[in-house]
Amino acid sequence: MGIVRFHREGYFWIAFTIGVGLIGALGLVFWSLPAWVGGLLGGLWGLWMVGILNFFRYPLRVCPSDPNVLYAPCDGKVVEVKRTFEPKYFHVEMQQISIFMSPLDVHVNWAPAEGTVKVLQHRPGLYMVAWHPKASLLNEQTFLAVVSVPEERFYALRQIAGILARRISTYPQVGHSLRAGEEIGFIKFGSRVDVLVPLSAHLCVSVGMRVKGAYTPIAFWGEN
Repeated sequence: MGIVRFHREGYFWIAFTIGVGLIGALGLVFWSLPAWVGGLLGGLWGLWMVGILNFFRYPLRVCPSDPNVLYAPCDGKVVEVKRTFEPKYFHVEMQQISIFMSPLDVHVNWAPAEGTVKVLQHRPGLYMVAWHPKASLLNEQTFLAVVSVPEERFYALRQIAGILARRISTYPQVGHSLRAGEEIGFIKFGSRVDVLVPLSAHLCVSVGMRVKGAYTPIAFWGEN
C-alpha cells in the first residue's frame, strides 16, 4: 500500500480544517456543552475533513507516453463530444472532448500530449454547472494552445470553473515544452476540462465514458 499524498493546493484547506477542529474542541471544553452537541459538531467536522482529504488527494500517475496518443487531461466523465470552431489561436474546426470532474474526482490536470505552449489566456466569466453545454463559452476558464512536431499535431485545452469552483491554477507558461502526462494545473471544487484536437485525430472515447487522467487514451494522431 502506497503512501497517501495530498496536493500542495490543498495545504491551506487541510491546515484550516485542522485548526477549526482544535478551536472547536477547546470551545466545547470551555463552554461545557452537552455531549450530544459535541458529538454532532464532531461528526460534521469529521465529514468535512474526510471530504477535504479526499478532494486534495494526489495519486502518483505514470503516463504511458506513447507519442501517437493523446491521454485524458483529468479524471472524470466524458459529457460532450462534438465538432466546434476554435477562435482563439488555431482558427479552424476541431473535435472537442469535454470531461466533467465531480467533487469526488481527483482534480489534478495533466498534459494530454507533448508540445510547446503557444498561448496561455485566463478569462473571467460565469459559474454555471460544469456539465452545461454553454459552460465552455460562458464560464471562467484558462485556455492553452499547444503545438508539437510535426506541426499538424496540435491541441487546445480549456480548464473551466464550475458552480463550486472558484480558483483555476495553471502552472506552465508560454514557451514551456510539455511532456505527455506532465502536471499542468488544478481546479478546486468541481469543474470541467475541454480538449480540442484536429479533425485528423481519431477519437477513442464517447459520451458517458469514465477516464483516468494521464492514463486513458482519448485520441490518436492521424490514422493510428
